[in-house]
Amino acid sequence: MTKKILIVRTSSLGDLVHMLPAITDIAAHVPQADIDWIVEENFVEIPAWHPAVHEVIPVAHRRWRKHWWSKQTRAERAALRANLQARHYDIVLDMQALMKSVWLLRQTHGLRHGLDFRSAREPLASFFYDVRHRVKFWQPAVIRQRELAAATFGYTYEGDPDFGLTHFTQGTTVEPYAVIMPSASRDDKLWPINDWLTVFDGLQQRGLALKLLAGNTQETQRAQALIARRPNAEVLPRASLTDTAHVLAKASIMVGLDSGLTHLSASLGRPTIGIYKASTPVRTPLQGPAYNASLGERDHAPSAQTVLSAIDQALPKKGRELSF
Repeated sequence: MTKKILIVRTSSLGDLVHMLPAITDIAAHVPQADIDWIVEENFVEIPAWHPAVHEVIPVAHRRWRKHWWSKQTRAERAALRANLQARHYDIVLDMQALMKSVWLLRQTHGLRHGLDFRSAREPLASFFYDVRHRVKFWQPAVIRQRELAAATFGYTYEGDPDFGLTHFTQGTTVEPYAVIMPSASRDDKLWPINDWLTVFDGLQQRGLALKLLAGNTQETQRAQALIARRPNAEVLPRASLTDTAHVLAKASIMVGLDSGLTHLSASLGRPTIGIYKASTPVRTPLQGPAYNASLGERDHAPSAQTVLSAIDQALPKKGRELSF
């Protein structure tokens, strides 16, 4: 008998990537699982990548909160409410545990599962679940999500995390370029310019072109300044998440600040170096099937030499075939 499941996890990019192994586990352990996922409209591509997800339901909370009481926002919220209330799920699993996810949860029909008071990021959210689960807080996000899913559906997971993204990598030939993510959502995550230039020198000495990512005008200007007058380097135009994933899947290596795209690179099985400066990698380390390094700590950024040493470990030996 089909088990109808709704996953509530709306954002952000890195957190959604960390969710994917839990979806793989559910599909493997719950017979005839029919999984829907509600997510922010800007990230609908990510759940759609996973072959076990049946339907992606978009929500526009980030856009709505700017004009919460406008006519258009009220109409869109009403349409979402009608959509959710017309559905009947066996299990509704809130894997975000925030009051904004509870707002969505309360518009659904189904047995509501989530984290308990001690486990939730916003403990008040736990009072709105029918079934609550204890999951240790200070452990990697991928493990937390896998444990929550396993507790909800009554199985024991095992093995390395499977992100369900092999369709990006099967038959892909890796090309001689490094993807760089030098920007972040907050200025306190930024890494010194001279450190970036040292790393750029090291990558280009290894025969790699540089492809820099940028998400807006300010990030584009910053990236262009970093590679000014540097040959064999470019700032890529802003692209969809799917197109960006294809670029990452063919990269020899990715070096980036603690950002969603850096975590996506690791999940795609590419050698990935993450630079942490304003956050700790304890809860959000890079995870994936290839070499990755989560370097630094809050208020203690890694040096350029530390990053270069990790690059030396990550890159294949000369002559090794670069393909999947």
